[in-house]
Amino acid sequence: MTDATVRSLPRFSARLTTCVMLALAAALLGACKSPATNFYTLSPDESLSSTGASRPIAAVVGPVTIPEIVDRPQIVTRIGNNEVEVNEFDRWAQPLGGDIGRVIAADLGALLNSQQISVFDAVRDPSVVWRVRIDVMRFESVPGRDVTVDVLWAVRPPGKVRAVTGRSVARESVSGPGFEPIIAAHDRALASVSRDIAAAVQANPVQ
Repeated sequence: MTDATVRSLPRFSARLTTCVMLALAAALLGACKSPATNFYTLSPDESLSSTGASRPIAAVVGPVTIPEIVDRPQIVTRIGNNEVEVNEFDRWAQPLGGDIGRVIAADLGALLNSQQISVFDAVRDPSVVWRVRIDVMRFESVPGRDVTVDVLWAVRPPGKVRAVTGRSVARESVSGPGFEPIIAAHDRALASVSRDIAAAVQANPVQ
């Protein structure tokens, strides 16, 4: 072995060590990579149809309040009587309160045969607008089992001071594992709430 060869060995060893360290770092970064985040949104119940409203009405759904425990981007599921799980990588695509209001407005539009029901107050004449307030008391999800939606609601006919109030508790079974069946069950539960509100509107026609 020549002197030049001996002198080159430390340099080769240093390069080899550097390459090994870089490969290990890349492997560690790959192992620590976070799982992909899934985003979900509620949807109106497409099976709903008009229940026989005499004429389309104009209505604004809101405000909508929800419990603080679920008022966050992450989907919260119940895993015990006194324990919940905040699912970091399964999230709502938009704020849950606004999503609930949007779905109830769409469901009411189908049930009351009206295209003038929204979460936005776009009608210029307030004397013809119904007001629907939504206070969600419970919005619970138990994976693989069921969901529960408990809503206090108030319907105020146009031109009247006193509102018609009610409470709807809807429980729907979850059809399988994962979050898609949970979201679909919540869609059905909100449709049940919307049916109760639509019935209150029809039972209190504007004079």
